[in-house]
Amino acid sequence: MTQATSTTMEPLSARIPSDLYLWLAQLKVEGASTNSDKLRVLLGQLKRQHDGAFDFVTALAWCRDLAARPRAALAQLEASTGQHSEVLSQALEHISHAMALLISAEVGNLEQAKQLEDKLLRRSFAHTESLLRQATTPQAAAFDPDGVQRHIGATLQLAQAIQCLQQARQQGA
Repeated sequence: MTQATSTTMEPLSARIPSDLYLWLAQLKVEGASTNSDKLRVLLGQLKRQHDGAFDFVTALAWCRDLAARPRAALAQLEASTGQHSEVLSQALEHISHAMALLISAEVGNLEQAKQLEDKLLRRSFAHTESLLRQATTPQAAAFDPDGVQRHIGATLQLAQAIQCLQQARQQGA
C-alpha cells in the first residue's frame, strides 16, 4: 500500500551531539542551504533508500543520488576541459545499475538467487563489452586515452584461452 506524499510540513525537534551538529552545518547538500533544508533532503534520501529495498527503479534513483557528487564533479571537469570520459560515464552507470539490482533483490530461494545471478552477469558482461569497445581503437574515449589498452592484456589472454577451450570442446564432441 503506497501512501500519498503529504505537502504539509510537520515540526521536528531533536537534540544531537555537537560533533553531528557541526558536521551537518558544514555538509554540502544539493538543494539545501539551512540545517532544516538539509534534514529534509537527507530524510528524503533515507526514505528512498528504505523504499528502494523493494523496488529496482527506486533503488537505481538512490544509487544515482549516492554517486551525484562524482557525477557533478565529472560534469564540471568536462565543461572546464572540453574532455569527456566514456569509460568513467559508463562505469558510473553500470555500477549504479548493479548496486540497484543487489539492493532491490529478493533472494529467499534458489530460483530468486539464480535470477539475481543472471541479472548481475548480464550487467557485468554489458560493462565488459563497453570497455572492450573502447579497446577497438588505440585511444579510448577517456581522460587517460591509454588506460584501457594498459589494462586489457589479461582480459584478452583469458578470452583467447576461453576461445581455445570452446574450440577443443567442439572438436571433441
